[in-house]
Amino acid sequence: MAMALQSPLQIDSLSNGIMGMKLNTPRPGALASPKLGIRMAIKRWERKEVKPNSLPVVKKLHVKIGDTVKVISGHDKGKIGTVTQVYTHNSKVMVKDVNLKTKHVKGKAEGESGQIVQVEAPVHSSNVMLYSKTAKVASRVGHKTLEDGSRVRYLLKTGEVIDSAEEWKKVHKKKAEDKKD
Repeated sequence: MAMALQSPLQIDSLSNGIMGMKLNTPRPGALASPKLGIRMAIKRWERKEVKPNSLPVVKKLHVKIGDTVKVISGHDKGKIGTVTQVYTHNSKVMVKDVNLKTKHVKGKAEGESGQIVQVEAPVHSSNVMLYSKTAKVASRVGHKTLEDGSRVRYLLKTGEVIDSAEEWKKVHKKKAEDKKD
């Protein structure tokens, strides 16, 4: 008779739960699931790959800041410019005076009229090739080790070495000056 007076909730709490909640045991298949690549959203339309420890996957690019490149596809095909910025997360580069977009800017003050401004937009790194100013030819990039043990990039068509200590000093000096301004 004592059992008939207890409610079903009390019976569950006494048998297999804490405070009336059932204990859930994990399924055997759920524990042995393989690790999949995680994707983290930067923006709604742009996905970013990350490692299992949530650090971003950094992609190596064949161009660096200060390189002279030639655009090989798109509406700016054939234009030559210098790389000013590199975005490794989506493999895009900003090239000076290439891929100019018009942006309509509102006037900030009440009586001020708006403006139409030309803004540089990034180009995908696969759409640019390194360019030799001396030989006036675009070429793919190769890597080799010099006699002193330093690893450098060079142009496959001409054999011209791109990376040199003097060039890097110039690029970093210019970058530091731009940050001060």
